[in-house]
Amino acid sequence: MKTVGDTPRITPGNTARPVHERSLARCGVTSNTVSTRRIERRLRQVGDRLRSLRDELRIIDEQYAHLADEADDLEVRALVAETPAAGVDYRDAKRHADAMARHRAEVLAAIAELEARQDQLLDRLVG
Repeated sequence: MKTVGDTPRITPGNTARPVHERSLARCGVTSNTVSTRRIERRLRQVGDRLRSLRDELRIIDEQYAHLADEADDLEVRALVAETPAAGVDYRDAKRHADAMARHRAEVLAAIAELEARQDQLLDRLVG
């Protein structure tokens, strides 16, 4: 394709489409096919990531339940013992449980974001 500056010049037998689109069209592959394949690949990637995050969420839920139970037990011990060491143990356990709760919220937000992205990709694929 001849160009003048940055503007493509259309000559007889030449179209303004980029070279890769013309060569794909000769093979029977259109830009719609390429676009569909790209969307399908992204859908697979999003699906894989969602599966991974949901597995991680199950593990987080188990760990959070354990940490929250431990923090509750240590809180009762701290109230009964009324010693500074028992209070420190409770605060440490509570911090761990709170950190896990924050991590759980982050994973839930990531799942929601990926589900929205998946919906957008499905809309593009169908539409």
